[in-house]
Amino acid sequence: MRRADARKYYLLFACVCCLSGAAGRAATAADSDGFDGVDAYRGRVVYLDFWASWCAPCRQSFPWMQAMHDAYAQQGLTIIAVNLDINRADAERFLQQYKPQFNVRYDSRGAAAERYRIPGMPTSILIDRHGVTRFSHVGFRPVDRTQYENELRGLLAEH
Repeated sequence: MRRADARKYYLLFACVCCLSGAAGRAATAADSDGFDGVDAYRGRVVYLDFWASWCAPCRQSFPWMQAMHDAYAQQGLTIIAVNLDINRADAERFLQQYKPQFNVRYDSRGAAAERYRIPGMPTSILIDRHGVTRFSHVGFRPVDRTQYENELRGLLAEH
């Protein structure tokens, strides 16, 4: 099995089995073929989301992320959705369906996913205005939307 295929199956397995969050500081420098970290967004709250076209919960999270972008971008929220598909065309087909207006980056080599120790799909990481990871979530369930939005609002209120 190719390394890339093994990584895809691991992430799928982790999506089903793992309920823990990612931890650590925000990535810096160039992590992959399109994601260059979050240092440029210091002073803003960053919702960093790792996703793939084959991820069923990602289909629920994208409309929610768009709603959060629409509601809070002017208050200092930046959403960055990092795609982990090996084949970028798969991601492009997904994006044609959802047409997000927030930042989308690509990490087909998995460098950023490894740096953040992404345990499953989707994984979201909330980073405060100082670049510190404050919350992380594995998976996306509509029942958790209020909690996630409250976390965003709390970070946006901090200065």
